[in-house]
Amino acid sequence: MARHMERHLVARIGWLRAAVLGANDGIVSTASLIVGVAAASATRQPVLVAGLAGLVAGAMSMAAGEYVSVSSQSDTETADLAREKAELAADPDAERRELAQIYVDRGLDQALAEQVADKLMSGDALAAHARDELGIFEHTAARPVQAALTSAATFSVGAVLPLGVAAVAPLPSLTWSVSLASLAFLALLGAVGARAGGADMLKATLRVTFWGALAMALTAGVGALFGVSAA
Repeated sequence: MARHMERHLVARIGWLRAAVLGANDGIVSTASLIVGVAAASATRQPVLVAGLAGLVAGAMSMAAGEYVSVSSQSDTETADLAREKAELAADPDAERRELAQIYVDRGLDQALAEQVADKLMSGDALAAHARDELGIFEHTAARPVQAALTSAATFSVGAVLPLGVAAVAPLPSLTWSVSLASLAFLALLGAVGARAGGADMLKATLRVTFWGALAMALTAGVGALFGVSAA
């Protein structure tokens, strides 16, 4: 009989979270910056300069922020694994009882729970405790470099979209062109992200579109009111 293989969407959570966050931030922050400057400027050059600067700064900021935050998660996981490894070396019987109790709490009877714990402890005991006691799984483990590169790349892709519209849209309608195009990009991003993660597409699309529209409206209002650029 052929082995049944299941592909679970949770395995995508690491890169998918960083990708959606990066692209969404790239679209929203760059479009908001462009709209804010456009509302305060009568020429195209300041708008494009501001948008390009926002793209570069935002991509670097996203990469650094993701690396630092995910590294903190990775450090915590590493510390917990080291502590668990030391506890296994110092008192394996206590750790076996602890593992068995976890299975009892999940619904197994005591005898079966102890049998399962014995079997797992005879193999990779640390992996068993990492999974069932600490909740650390291979497919959800922190990967700082992957998160940083994904965020920087997707932010840049997201930021290029409203910047490209700003470069070709007629100057009198630049603000509306960038705003409407960016909302369309956000709607598409929400749908694609939901599709990749197996979530409700309509809900995700409405969520990202609403917050993107709010951000651009507030920034345009600030630019028009004070006559200065704002992000």
